[in-house]
Amino acid sequence: MPKKNVAKRVRNYEKLPIYFYVFCGIFAVALILYLIAVISPAFANGYNSTVGAAVRAALAHLTSWIPFSLAEILIYAIPLLIIAVAIYAYRCRCNSWRSVLVYIGCLISVFSILFSLFVFGFGIGYHTETLDRRLGMETGAVSADDLYHTAYWLVEEVNTAADGVSFGEDGFSLMPYEIDEMNDRLLDAFDPICDAYPFVQRLDSDIKPVLASKLMSYTHITGVYTYFTGEANLNVAFPDYTLPFTAAHELAHQRGIARENEANFVAFLVTSSCEDPYIRYTAYLNLFEYVANALYRADSARYAEILGMLDDRVVEELRAYSAFFDTYRDSVAADVSDAVNDTYLKLHGNTAGTASYGLVVDLAVAYCRLLQAR
Repeated sequence: MPKKNVAKRVRNYEKLPIYFYVFCGIFAVALILYLIAVISPAFANGYNSTVGAAVRAALAHLTSWIPFSLAEILIYAIPLLIIAVAIYAYRCRCNSWRSVLVYIGCLISVFSILFSLFVFGFGIGYHTETLDRRLGMETGAVSADDLYHTAYWLVEEVNTAADGVSFGEDGFSLMPYEIDEMNDRLLDAFDPICDAYPFVQRLDSDIKPVLASKLMSYTHITGVYTYFTGEANLNVAFPDYTLPFTAAHELAHQRGIARENEANFVAFLVTSSCEDPYIRYTAYLNLFEYVANALYRADSARYAEILGMLDDRVVEELRAYSAFFDTYRDSVAADVSDAVNDTYLKLHGNTAGTASYGLVVDLAVAYCRLLQAR
């Protein structure tokens, strides 16, 4: 290559390209919107139900035609991308310190789009009005008595629902259809919830099974919503009874319910209102597990009493799950995953971090009180 062309290319590499300024401008807009949402829940409510809903729907529809999780493939490609970026930097962008700094600035501006997508589609949902207020429920201090009464109500519902469920010889209940049909039944169950609560976005979308679900199990992650692709992803290696509830949780995220405890409770509202007996069974059993764990910590004697009321088939399901989870219980991957998720949640205003999943108990107690008052 002629020296003149090489010199021209080097000079070009020492200038910030147009896209750097465009991406930085988008980042600035996203940051301003996020800060306004932090200050104003009313703004967050309005944005999340309009612009945010449009962004989430657009992303979900753009990736809906792909039969597998695009986000999963992109995550696998990260090491290759890092290597490619490093090789390109070494060969083409190390002519001067200025060229190196410009290249780093360009990389930062490109990755800032991930933050911008997060804010535009999902992140502002962390700062909306809390779900208990939007549902007209009153949450407050929860006593051992509250936990006992809520667990008692859930035991009755679980035992009733178990009569419509088939159980295998391994102790696990059997979901009588495939993931695609489960998805359709969940979408049907979302309709009345969307009618009753307009802040839950109406969206026709598919849950995406994770290809490496067994490996994912070592992280203790049962599902994840990837905001940058708009996909609700499901770990299908876990037992059947966890799948509808987890899927509904991720679909709730996809519809703008950002906080973990609130996505859990919306998942309960959806699955418990479903006409399908198996999905209703999973609704009450999954919520029971959260409440029972809290009761155990508060009053182990009353926990034992509640456990004694459970249908024997349900007890066997819980024992089978405990045995299944022993394979993954002690895992470095889980410790790392939990630390990352805990930090992520705290950065977005959730001081409880990963413990916020269990805060669904407060909503369950409030909901039980509401049912008893009617």
